[in-house]
Amino acid sequence: MNLSSTLVETVSIDYEDFNESFLTCGTCLCTYDAVEHNPKLLPCSHTICLECLTRIVATFARDSQFRCPICRELITIPQGGVQALPPSFLVNQLLDLMARQRREVVPKCGSHPNQELLFCETCDCVFCSTCTAGSHIITPSTGNQGAEASNTDRNSSSSDHTVIPFSIAIKRMSEILLYKANECTSKLDTANETVTKEMHKLDHRGDAAYDEVRILFEEVVKAVEKRRDEVLLDVKRKKDEKRKVLEEQLKIIQTEKTEVDADVEKMQHQVEVRNITKKISELNTKLDAVNQLSEPRENSYMVFCRNEEIHYPDHIKQMLKNVGSVKTSKTFPSLCRASMETSISNLETTARIQTIDYNGKMQDHGGDPITAEVIDEKGNQITTKLYDNEDGSYSVKFTAKGVGTFCMKVNIFDRPIKDCPLFFEVTDHNSPVLSFGSKGIKDKGFIQPCSLTVDHNDDLYVVDTGNSRIKVLSKNLDFQSHIFNENLEGRSVTGVCLGSSGDTLVTVNWRTKTITEMSLDGRTIGGFSHDDMIEPIAVAVNNNDEVLIADNGVGCILVFESCGKLKRKIGCKGKNKGEFKELSSVCVGPDGEIIVSDTRIIVFSANGEFLREIGTVSSKDGPRGRYCGVSVDRSGLLLAARMEKAKSYIQVFSLADGSLQSVIDSHGSKLKRPTGVAVSNREDNYAYVVDIGHDCVRKYRYK
Repeated sequence: MNLSSTLVETVSIDYEDFNESFLTCGTCLCTYDAVEHNPKLLPCSHTICLECLTRIVATFARDSQFRCPICRELITIPQGGVQALPPSFLVNQLLDLMARQRREVVPKCGSHPNQELLFCETCDCVFCSTCTAGSHIITPSTGNQGAEASNTDRNSSSSDHTVIPFSIAIKRMSEILLYKANECTSKLDTANETVTKEMHKLDHRGDAAYDEVRILFEEVVKAVEKRRDEVLLDVKRKKDEKRKVLEEQLKIIQTEKTEVDADVEKMQHQVEVRNITKKISELNTKLDAVNQLSEPRENSYMVFCRNEEIHYPDHIKQMLKNVGSVKTSKTFPSLCRASMETSISNLETTARIQTIDYNGKMQDHGGDPITAEVIDEKGNQITTKLYDNEDGSYSVKFTAKGVGTFCMKVNIFDRPIKDCPLFFEVTDHNSPVLSFGSKGIKDKGFIQPCSLTVDHNDDLYVVDTGNSRIKVLSKNLDFQSHIFNENLEGRSVTGVCLGSSGDTLVTVNWRTKTITEMSLDGRTIGGFSHDDMIEPIAVAVNNNDEVLIADNGVGCILVFESCGKLKRKIGCKGKNKGEFKELSSVCVGPDGEIIVSDTRIIVFSANGEFLREIGTVSSKDGPRGRYCGVSVDRSGLLLAARMEKAKSYIQVFSLADGSLQSVIDSHGSKLKRPTGVAVSNREDNYAYVVDIGHDCVRKYRYK
């Protein structure tokens, strides 16, 4: 196959010719240098070395003039001699240039010494144009068959090839090699600086840990010494108390003894019998007192009673064993990675950080000093919460309040993890987590499902109106069973809710105008009807065991006792605030609020007093669209299914102030006619929506 090769035209300068033409003195034929053969520029523009000029001036100069040895022009010798002539800057620059350049050896062909080798950049091969007859494909006459086959395979493309002299290729490769070597050296220097810095940090933190341990045990020693001094002081105090009593007794004894000795001394010279008899009587009395002094008023008993139940060396050893431990980590930040679920605007997003050591092993314990921050498109920092899962992984939770490209930065030991910073997109499309059902009559089939409720175990009860049954699904939307009851017949049940005890179902049949309570297996428990009901379509039960019926015919909420007695009516038809146009659903709030869906959402107190309207959307022709289902979670978030002419979606409001928190919608799984909403009781952030337009039930995240 013929190949089209392009020979890149390059200029190859012969070093010897260049040196002889530009860097050699034309008089003495010596190469210019910076000493004896310093190049001097003559006024005639010729360059002669300093040594030749000195010799010419000394031999041929007349009247301070000499002739240029090249052009014979008469040159005047400047003051200061030929040394004062200006240097040839061009020649000096060329000398510097050639000094910096590596003298190139032009590779020649072994078979053709005068032929320079060429290099094909496309094929990465060296060849002689003479040996290959102008092409770098080796022919059978100039090479072996194996080489031909190899080159033919290698050059099977018909694209142009870039061919340059091999000497130029060597020069380029040398420059690339030098660049890569410098880059490698630079990175090694950076690595050395980084590792050295980490060693300094290690020394600093090791010293800090040493100081903490020393301080801790000094505190223990101080506490032991303090207690020892307290016990010793108690011993001394009690000993001194006893000693004081005994010393006072000794003083009394010495005083009595002194008095007796004094009396005896006086009576030795007494001759009066009466006085002697009196003193003897006094001594007899004193003897009785001395007998009392003969017994110590305090005893010498003092013993330290040690608590024998505790072996203090072992007890203290065990106590100090749990005093703390030296904590280290083998986490290698550059290998740690972050994974994240799809980030949806106004919903909490969780990113998981998995720590890994240098050998690629996942860590199984936490405690690493990890930091994380999330930044939006405008550079604002998003509030984040960091959780240590204590299994080597960490969770970063945040809620993005808008759409666009966000950035997450995660550092461990102040060093970034792999692929940090991590850029990710935040979308406002909230696709369903799970979906169940299609049009049909079998286990997975629905015909006009219009309402649903969720029990305390998160089992779903969906009114399958067209099939006259209630379908029971698990929280993961797995089919469980069907509930059948005579009051479900007629394809006219439009509402369902849990009874006040949470273990029964209450349904409303708009055709028969009956309210039925049944067990979770379909057994009828009770029910009632009332003459005031015209078109009952939705039902709810509050904590007072009152049954709330949304009746479109009457245009109000009918409040019944569980026995069927009408207690009161809430609201009326009209266009003013708190008045209804087209009721579709009713539910009960956390504090007993009565929440009704209409062209807007109307909130009443538990006593039926109007509180506020939520979600009013108006146009020139009046309210646009209507709400078809409402539900409230324990935290006070109100979920409402809204249908408009062009689209349907779920809105999430704050029940307290009516502010819109988020919208559930998705391009990929659009809602058609959502008629019922229920929130999970066990999973805080999931809601279930029944779509009569698609004959299905969908599960969504809503916070």
